[in-house]
Amino acid sequence: MIYVFYIVLTVFVFCLMEAVTWFTHKYIMHGFMWYFHDDHHQPGYPHVFEKNDFFFIIFAIPSILLFYFGTIDGVNYLFFIGLGILFYGIAYFLVHDVLIHQRFKWFKRTNNTYLKGLRKAHKIHHKHLGKEDGECFGMLFVPKKYFKM
Repeated sequence: MIYVFYIVLTVFVFCLMEAVTWFTHKYIMHGFMWYFHDDHHQPGYPHVFEKNDFFFIIFAIPSILLFYFGTIDGVNYLFFIGLGILFYGIAYFLVHDVLIHQRFKWFKRTNNTYLKGLRKAHKIHHKHLGKEDGECFGMLFVPKKYFKM
């Protein structure tokens, strides 16, 4: 029964991370930490890395700490919270950096309605080059209107 709890906890944290990401993106990245996020909104950024990549480190730290404290005296629930964060980070990387921004040329063409909707919503987000007037701050769950073809 404990395994079912751990699976449910991991999936719950994965889903909760979408809300954390939305909040962080809207109020922190487009707020007081805009300095680290602004280059991400500039078209044709010429470098391999962006200052925005700093946020991967920020989100990795809680996951790493939860893995550590979740395995000190055997595996406990903290490990699975960290696992949910890690899985969301992997999904975020694949959707945001690989699919949407094509930083890695792995999935150049897709006819999947869901993935095309995510791309469309993110393009709307990036039409605003400044930190104000943004929209579509989520990553995996975006409004239905972007899935209409």
